[in-house]
Amino acid sequence: MKLWGGRFETGPSEVFERFSGSLHFDKRLLDADCRGSQAFARALQQVGIVTAEECATLVAAFEQIRLDATQPGFFEGAADEDVHTLVIRKLKDRVGALADKIHTGRSRNEQVSLDIRLWLREEIDSIVHQLALVMSSLVAMARNYPDALVPGYTHLRRAQAVLWPHYLLAYFEMFARDRERFLEARARVNVMPLGSGALAGSGFPFDRDAIAHDLGFASVTRNSMDVSADRDFALDFLYAASVTMLHLSRLAEDWILYSSDEFGWLELGDGVTSGSSLMPQKKNPDSLELIRGKSGRVFGDLSSLFVTLKGLPMTYNRDMQEDKEPLFDAAAQVTASLEMMEAVIRSTRLNPSRPAAAAEESWVVATDLAEALARAGVPFHQAHQLVGRLVLESVKQGKKPSNWTASALTAFAPEFTPGMSRLLNPAEGMKTRELPGGTGPAAVSDALDEAEARLRGWQP
Repeated sequence: MKLWGGRFETGPSEVFERFSGSLHFDKRLLDADCRGSQAFARALQQVGIVTAEECATLVAAFEQIRLDATQPGFFEGAADEDVHTLVIRKLKDRVGALADKIHTGRSRNEQVSLDIRLWLREEIDSIVHQLALVMSSLVAMARNYPDALVPGYTHLRRAQAVLWPHYLLAYFEMFARDRERFLEARARVNVMPLGSGALAGSGFPFDRDAIAHDLGFASVTRNSMDVSADRDFALDFLYAASVTMLHLSRLAEDWILYSSDEFGWLELGDGVTSGSSLMPQKKNPDSLELIRGKSGRVFGDLSSLFVTLKGLPMTYNRDMQEDKEPLFDAAAQVTASLEMMEAVIRSTRLNPSRPAAAAEESWVVATDLAEALARAGVPFHQAHQLVGRLVLESVKQGKKPSNWTASALTAFAPEFTPGMSRLLNPAEGMKTRELPGGTGPAAVSDALDEAEARLRGWQP
């Protein structure tokens, strides 16, 4: 059956039906479509289109379709144009001619917008929950290694020493911003479009606020033409998904490096790695590589819809059918990647001695020494030059910071005091960085407490 006709002497060609059909992907909107239609049936009763008994019949029929759809084989053999047509066909099988009333004053344009919003709202809630689990796993790992010291990098060169928990909390903050982005997107998703018609508004006096309350929406849309044309909320979701995948990809890249033989900082769990079909010794970080790879896929989903919408005239155009597959794919990939990353973090172990040795043998203490000179009254530019010469001399002699004694340091330059030699130990220099947000031990401890408090505050 079709939701349109009359104007046409013949039906669509077989090739057009194949080309335009969307049931194979939009069937996942069935539950949302039924719930939206239940609310619309109640709205139809309020304006006198259906009786209370008819409304109850429709609501019960939609509920049964929802339940039937959870059973295997429900979609088998379905040749409907889309999920909306399928639902109406199933409805007609159950309630007969009464099904013909359900579309009174409703367009598929607003129906599609509603279905996507209902579905996407729940996807966002799930993703926000999964983000919190990933952040919780980062905090748990930080608690396991509170004093572990690692080199921090710029340009992939050892720069300054930081605490391992400080490094993990950097990703905690990235994912916290991702959470904010998804919630901002949710606020724009959570607007009820029914009552907009195809583009000009409905000709029936529906109580739009009552429908919004029925479906749990925060407000109603303000312009019927905008509803028909709008997929900004989908772009907002895809952008949030893309940035989340970007952060996951960066964390994956770090840990691929840190778990390599060259670094040896991390040992990934057996359950998140794989072997080689040829080389028996291999333990490959496939889980992280797949996360890194899937990020490009989600970026493509954003780009796809962005370009699709760019040249469309007001209001609805069939091009907009192409919104769903990118949305469905991005939601699936983000959810799976977050689940995978949580499993990776929970099963990964840090070997603290390896990064500590890397920090101690390098000159990550250089800035600590320069700042100590500045605190002693040496202009910072001169202090920077002086420490730079110390590093150059050490490189020439093959000396590590720990090879310098207090007396050798003062002999190198009188500006160095014997007490400054303690800063040759990276752990000592970190103690000067206790400003909020810094890597000082007390600052990091406070940051961990605050992160845990945020996680508790996000619980329902």
